[in-house]
Amino acid sequence: MYAVIATGGKQYRVAPGDKIRIETIEAEVGAELEFSGLIAASNDAGELLTADRLSNARVNATVTGHGRGDKLIVFKFKRKKQYKRTYGHRQNYTELTVRDIAL
Repeated sequence: MYAVIATGGKQYRVAPGDKIRIETIEAEVGAELEFSGLIAASNDAGELLTADRLSNARVNATVTGHGRGDKLIVFKFKRKKQYKRTYGHRQNYTELTVRDIAL
């Protein structure tokens, strides 16, 4: 069984027990979140359910932590112009543990 949820402008395929990192959400560690409006889901029989059959479906998850990702180095360079610029970026995230999928 799995579901596809949308949060933070991205889509995630989740199953019960999965740990996922999503865009930062203002929630305390240990808080329980509920995602409704699923894009797609698969039931125990392996059937793919889409939007019209998922009106009451939801994914329950628990916040397990907040953090920052690995640093990415961005380097800009223009030849013959003596232009170089280096900077880094670390994306904030919220880590969730998916408890169950209610169809």
